[in-house]
Amino acid sequence: MPNIVVGQSVPDFTASATSKTTVSLSTLQGKNLVIYFYPKDNTPGCTTEGQNFRDFYNEFQDANTEIIGVSRDSMRTHENYKAKHSFPFELISDPEEALCNHFDVIKLKKLYGKEYMGIERSTFLIDAKGVLHQEWRKVKVKGHVDEVLAVVKSL
Repeated sequence: MPNIVVGQSVPDFTASATSKTTVSLSTLQGKNLVIYFYPKDNTPGCTTEGQNFRDFYNEFQDANTEIIGVSRDSMRTHENYKAKHSFPFELISDPEEALCNHFDVIKLKKLYGKEYMGIERSTFLIDAKGVLHQEWRKVKVKGHVDEVLAVVKSL
């Protein structure tokens, strides 16, 4: 069962992020937060998704919204990935899957007939009061950021 439910307050969390920062939900009070979980740095779908968030970053900022990406990759990999693609937002490294489990995004997946546990591409919109406004699970990259931005602008 997910630890968070649409319409309810999201329990506070703290996590290490790129740029030697620490991200806490409580420090973002008063701003909306888009937190997106993706399987792996430097893969085609994840890179496209990150670039889409990057390309619309100013519009999210104009709507009082921060963006944070999360995967299980190491902080070193994240720093390189962020620099390579000029992402203006921070990436959280979650190798112990604490945040992934908090948002219930670790799922059984299949690749080339092999099953494994991995991150299901998901996005969560937490409003300025810390309430989960909307969630997107099993995200398809194409058109996703446009959809998230439209919801953010409607807040």
